[in-house]
Amino acid sequence: MSEWKEYKLVDVAENFAMGPFGSNIKAENFIESGVPVIRGTNLNFAKYVDGFFVFLSNEKADQLKSSNCFHGDLVFTHRGTIGQVALIPEGKYPRYVVSQSGMKLSVKKDLLDNNFLFYFFRSDVGQHELLQNEAQVGVPSISSPLTSLKSVNILLPPLPEQKAIASVLSSLDDKIDLLHRQNKILEAMAETLFRQWFIEEARKDWKEGFLEDIIEFNPKYKLSKGNSAPYLEMSNVGTTSYCPIGWYDREFNSGVKFKNGDTLFARITPCLENGKTCFVDFLDNEGIVGWGSTEYIVMKMKKPFHPFISYIIAKNEDFREFAISCMTGSSGRQRAQASDIKKYDIRIPPDDVIDKLNIVLSEFAKKLKNNSNHIRTLEKLRDTLLPKLMSGEVRVEY
Repeated sequence: MSEWKEYKLVDVAENFAMGPFGSNIKAENFIESGVPVIRGTNLNFAKYVDGFFVFLSNEKADQLKSSNCFHGDLVFTHRGTIGQVALIPEGKYPRYVVSQSGMKLSVKKDLLDNNFLFYFFRSDVGQHELLQNEAQVGVPSISSPLTSLKSVNILLPPLPEQKAIASVLSSLDDKIDLLHRQNKILEAMAETLFRQWFIEEARKDWKEGFLEDIIEFNPKYKLSKGNSAPYLEMSNVGTTSYCPIGWYDREFNSGVKFKNGDTLFARITPCLENGKTCFVDFLDNEGIVGWGSTEYIVMKMKKPFHPFISYIIAKNEDFREFAISCMTGSSGRQRAQASDIKKYDIRIPPDDVIDKLNIVLSEFAKKLKNNSNHIRTLEKLRDTLLPKLMSGEVRVEY
């Protein structure tokens, strides 16, 4: 450890910059393609900025040169959801502009590896340093953001060891990312098959009905008040993956209840419009009852349909548009009601079509669950190794 040295971040990084003032980027500046603007939502991914971007023209981006960032730079949020950090990926876009709620830096490559710095800020020590000047009132923010960022204390091993540590952690993240991509492909295949067999090839002689004929909404499960049970926060339900990112045990007071095989459908704005939906397969056994916000609608397939069909229906674009059209309430707090969405018109296929889809979905669901279990194992290993590698408690050969 004698070769590890402590630095101020300003000594090993450069090109610190804030995003532009809000008045310098207005809604009328956004165009369909061009230079992407990095907002907080673009930092919600595993390592690199990603997701839905808004764009500026090259001319507008040139006017904001100090806020431009490039491959290898790190970006942070200093207002809103603070503590977020991400890297700029290679190849997707030649440059980006960080938004007014963000800040960015470049590393001095002869002193600091950018991947190592990313993992440092993902560690508890790095998060503590990043948030040491968190404002205590109003909207979450970091006081004097650039000054605070520059003053971060960081313990650095020699550059080759930094790269070796980052390589170990990156290899785990790469495996996790591969499994996530496999799951997205499996979900897309399942949705395509459902749409083809149940919608595009639906026959006129199929029985007409409503969604309530094949789905039970908000099924009645028993869970006594005060009992500890798995709890799923709305913030842990994603918009692009069937599996939530985390849950924990909490004493039940009031909320919807669910079991494995149910789908949770967010019914409140903007969660419904954003597509927050998940399939429950993470409870330890079939008898366990979990719970969550009353802003979920629980959807349970009736027999003989495979349980995963409820998730596919909940993600279907036509169904979501119908659910959005059913929303009522004051602006900003609108909700869809189960009593309305269960009246969605459907055609019910014969048993032979149901059986055929059930066989395929059974294999898909099994692979999805296996991949998700593997993801959680790798994430646990990474999160266990991270503080030990960053402190030098665990060393790597280089």
